[in-house]
Amino acid sequence: MVIETPNEMSFDYSETQKMVAASAKEFAEQHIRPFVMEWDEEQTFPVEVFKKAGEMGFMGVLVPVELGGSGLGYHEYISIIEEISKVDPSIGLSVAAHNSLCTNHILTFGNKDQKEKWIPKLATAEWIGAWGLTEHNTGSDAGGMNTTAIKEGDSWVLNGAKNFITHGKSGDISVVIARTGEKGDSRGMTAFVIEKGTPGFSSGKKENKLGMRASETAELVFDNCRIPDANRLGEVGEGFIQSMKILDGGRISIGALSLGIAKGAYEAALQYSKERVQFGKPISQFQGISFKLADMATEIEAAELLLHKSAFLKNEGRSVTKLGAMAKMFASEVCVKVANEAVQIHGGYGYTKDYPVEKFYRDSKLCTIGEGTTEIQKIVIARHILK
Repeated sequence: MVIETPNEMSFDYSETQKMVAASAKEFAEQHIRPFVMEWDEEQTFPVEVFKKAGEMGFMGVLVPVELGGSGLGYHEYISIIEEISKVDPSIGLSVAAHNSLCTNHILTFGNKDQKEKWIPKLATAEWIGAWGLTEHNTGSDAGGMNTTAIKEGDSWVLNGAKNFITHGKSGDISVVIARTGEKGDSRGMTAFVIEKGTPGFSSGKKENKLGMRASETAELVFDNCRIPDANRLGEVGEGFIQSMKILDGGRISIGALSLGIAKGAYEAALQYSKERVQFGKPISQFQGISFKLADMATEIEAAELLLHKSAFLKNEGRSVTKLGAMAKMFASEVCVKVANEAVQIHGGYGYTKDYPVEKFYRDSKLCTIGEGTTEIQKIVIARHILK
């Protein structure tokens, strides 16, 4: 891992990182591991676990202490998401979405009153946060959104729907991007905060997903939903630009999630390869298996280095658009590859739910899609290296 200062480069964890990682690991082993398959099979969103995570400071990692958060940086944040995701990527995904999307959007673009009103509740997980950009017919083309916000006096009236929203049903508060100008205009969208229970604001269909089944994904529906102008984040027309900046940090989150999945699958495959005996010796001693493990370990190491360099830039307040896209793209593709090879190393057992690699395999694919597909990351990277 890379931890940099202006004058030196270190590849060691700081004492704070070691402590934070150990705390997250212990939390995951105690509060998550015993229930992983139960939550997955029943598609349970375990709200009580996130409340406990809030008590540990994991739901306000990047939030300043004075606003009820942990006041930590992106290196520690990666460690928390990674350790939780090594046990259950579903929970890692929800922790990441709560921190990097909803909470971070208000923290980054909210005014003093807005931060003091909402951030402490999010940082402690008294409230669970959601973030709404994607719509049914937009996907990567966020500028084509149909959800509108019309100004009426001192209020805004929202109509439309968002889909694929993490915590769309259980979220207590949502940051939503709506169109306030012409479709396709990057300055024609605005961000708003909407609390659960607001008239005209409801949840719709909950998705039945391939993986990440304990992380709730659902629609947000707006039917003449009226909110005060005080719930607007930043200036009118800045919503899309704000979102792109939020997604820069979100890519680090998904990269950390991918890293956790890759490490979890790799460690399970490594252990199994040492225990599984064929032709009189552990299968790890066969070159075909040992070379798979060598490739997996090398690519995981490379993904980790990319992520922590991105974290360094983010902590320094420098642009992370290009490197964050690289880290997200590489780590997500690595986690799919590693999960696939882990199933292969397990053979027939890898295709059963008796071993954890089956779930890592299902969960991994979302990482190449969520918060910007691999193809979108390549567009972002290409724009930066060609300009």
